[in-house]
Amino acid sequence: MVELSERRPKQPRRAMYVLPSLFTAGNIAVGYYAVMQSLQAVSTGDPRYFDRAAIAIAFAMPFDALDGRIARMTNTASEFGKELDSLADVITFGVAPSILAYLWGFRMLPMVGHLVFRQKVMDLGLFICFLFLICGASRLARFNITKDPKPQNPGRPDRKYFVGMPIPAAAGVVASVVHCFDGQPIDNIWIALVWLSFVAFVGFLMVSRWRFWSGKEINLSRGHPFRLLILLTLAVVPLFLWSGITLITLALSYTVYGLFSRVSYGWMRRRRTQAAL
Repeated sequence: MVELSERRPKQPRRAMYVLPSLFTAGNIAVGYYAVMQSLQAVSTGDPRYFDRAAIAIAFAMPFDALDGRIARMTNTASEFGKELDSLADVITFGVAPSILAYLWGFRMLPMVGHLVFRQKVMDLGLFICFLFLICGASRLARFNITKDPKPQNPGRPDRKYFVGMPIPAAAGVVASVVHCFDGQPIDNIWIALVWLSFVAFVGFLMVSRWRFWSGKEINLSRGHPFRLLILLTLAVVPLFLWSGITLITLALSYTVYGLFSRVSYGWMRRRRTQAAL
């Protein structure tokens, strides 16, 4: 008779391996929907399609978070799933927001004023939005091949950090701005230049080696369910009542956190250097 200690752990059924991939497929479907809505906004001139595209990108984030968690919970993580997840992120958080950023921020500029200058701004905007996509893809590639990444500005040892802004967060920043304005496209060329600089900066944050809090040390299985329910309620209710303000506040706060952590680390390092002299 085989002892209990000698029994091999039960392998998950083959059908269970499909479950995480279904969430990844949902991620791709939402990204495809966001691209189609952005194109529909240009063809019809209806800004509501831009808003739907932005909401779709934000809605894809739970799919991206759940596929990996479900794979770990069901012990069905695989190399195929990891590669599919990366490809899904490139589509949903790379291609979709870059198209949205260009069409919303530059393509809808009115045909008035200095048309040559308008065309040059549109061309530069097209390049910057493409650069955003390249930065996001590079960020994913670096994440996939790096075993233990170390940021330029190390944080607390009891916390886990991303090196560079994650591509879902960068896409969320773009989507939150569009949604905050209800999809109404930019119609001022000087504001378009500000948008161009902002998109370029977010792209830079993805390929930077600055630290961004990952929150992976939070274990939702621990603690009291009642407290967790209250926290979820406090987080969900503002999203339904004031989704525009809530999303852009969260997105910009996360962006400012990365900038502030880098600046504060450099300032503290200079102070320690001066004190040692």
